[in-house]
Amino acid sequence: MSTAFTLERSDAPMRNDIGMDDEQRRAVAQNLSRVLANSYVLMASTHGCHWNVVGPQFPGLHELFEKQYKDLFNAIDDIAERIRALGYFAPANFAAMAAEATIEVDQTANDAEAMLKMLTAANEALARLCREVEEVCDDNDDTATEDLMNARIAAHDGNAWMLRACLPR
Repeated sequence: MSTAFTLERSDAPMRNDIGMDDEQRRAVAQNLSRVLANSYVLMASTHGCHWNVVGPQFPGLHELFEKQYKDLFNAIDDIAERIRALGYFAPANFAAMAAEATIEVDQTANDAEAMLKMLTAANEALARLCREVEEVCDDNDDTATEDLMNARIAAHDGNAWMLRACLPR
């Protein structure tokens, strides 16, 4: 796993007593940072689709994309705050998050069907990543972050289903 950003700063104490040792907290925070980076990229892509969608499905897709990017915005805040609760710094700039992100976003998707396919695949990829991170949380006895990942899995599974349902058969 690459780390395009640092989780630590020399001016910030890392100590806390939440029932997890430093190694457990670091493993979860590093993996959670991957989810944060990918969520941020997906939020930006979904927002771009919201702005640029055209065609007969415009009203419904414009509204659907808005609902999904707003959900991602709120989730990003929860994820970053969980990283902080673990005693680490969350990535705080787009360049670092874009470098860390692994989901594929098609910047050339300029029609509704291409947008739907791209966002469906990205939500499915993020759901898979959240499942991987949920396992890391389980391995490190972090039930709070497990709960957060389970909520994100449900959200991304649901988003992918709704997007898929808008595609022509």
